[in-house]
Amino acid sequence: MIAVDTNVLAYLFIPGLQTPSAEALLVKEPHWVARTLWRSEFRNILSGYMRRGDIAFDAAYKMLREAESLLASNEYEADSLHVLQLVRDSECTAYDCELIDVAMRLNTKLFTMDKVLLKSFPKVAVRLNSP
Repeated sequence: MIAVDTNVLAYLFIPGLQTPSAEALLVKEPHWVARTLWRSEFRNILSGYMRRGDIAFDAAYKMLREAESLLASNEYEADSLHVLQLVRDSECTAYDCELIDVAMRLNTKLFTMDKVLLKSFPKVAVRLNSP
């Protein structure tokens, strides 16, 4: 089991340079978990692609449904006290500390491309395309 940042989900479902890395991660680690906020973030990413004309509505909806299926029953709420403690002790936003909280409480790694998370929490945060 691994925790994933919403950007990793986007790389998996929206074709781009990081898609092969996200696909390889899914093959290697097929049990992905995320914080419950991932849905709002993913919808926001998809809306940007739709507004720019990069993907059609039907494709965006299909990607969302596939992501929801991947993470079905694998969504976790963040612990507010722990999130605020992580914020206090790092340079990260509360949003980002929610990701770290979930990974820590599940005793797993968080896969992300977020540079601040990677720098602030090197024992928990792992770069998507790490060996």
